[in-house]
Amino acid sequence: MITIFSCPKPFRGHINTIQRNAINSWTLLKPKPEIILMGSEEGTAQISIEFGIAHLAEVEQNEFGTPLVNDLFTKAENAAINPLMCYVNADIILMSDFLPAVQMAYQAKPGSLIVGRRWDLNISKPLDFSINWEQELLKLLARKGNLHAETGIDFFVFAKGLWDKIPPFALGRTMWDNWLIYSVRSKKIPVTDVSKVTTVIHQDHDYTHYPGGEEALWLGEEARKNIELGGGYGHAYDLRDTTHKLTKKGLKRKLLTPLLSSIVRAMDRYFPQAGLPKHSTTKVI
Repeated sequence: MITIFSCPKPFRGHINTIQRNAINSWTLLKPKPEIILMGSEEGTAQISIEFGIAHLAEVEQNEFGTPLVNDLFTKAENAAINPLMCYVNADIILMSDFLPAVQMAYQAKPGSLIVGRRWDLNISKPLDFSINWEQELLKLLARKGNLHAETGIDFFVFAKGLWDKIPPFALGRTMWDNWLIYSVRSKKIPVTDVSKVTTVIHQDHDYTHYPGGEEALWLGEEARKNIELGGGYGHAYDLRDTTHKLTKKGLKRKLLTPLLSSIVRAMDRYFPQAGLPKHSTTKVI
């Protein structure tokens, strides 16, 4: 049905724990997806063998050693056995409601791009997936989780060939994910938000794996180049720019939100001192 692909960070320390949690959750999805781990970071080959999933080591990198999004997507599509693809960040836990939501959304709008919001949760230990793991995790999420702002984009579900040419963005260095939504919207292709019908969990982590930390990810040389490649902040679309939303009652078209978010982007472009929230979250009540 679907091929999930991801490009993990090195499997060290806390990152090792949360990436293992995420990958384990993907293997439990039904119907069972094809899973491809990409890149040659420490531990990726061993984890692929351990979980019995595919591994593509060769991904083109920039001068900083960061994987390039265009090569990542091209090689994943070429290797996948399924026509439907799902890129997901390697710290994201997917639950049993994910694939049914994807199926419902795609049947309603074939050829569309499917995205959604994430919940942020601090998980410091390996999860026990032996019994009732989803119920226990949802209880913890209700107590301690935060719903991330619509600026966060952590997965993309799409048909092969949706993007004919992706710029050589540095993975994880801002703008690349925004541009993917912008590109689809510019071609008048629907973008569906499935946040209302699936729970996607991001496991919180620090940024000690990256020289310069979180600030460098957003303001460093690679980030600046990504923004240039993406055509500037005017093309920084996010989940506010989706055209449809999936609810338990079916697919609904969004009428005002894309227009309003375009106004907000324009304000940020011409009045940058006001700033846009990059990481704001909503606390669970």
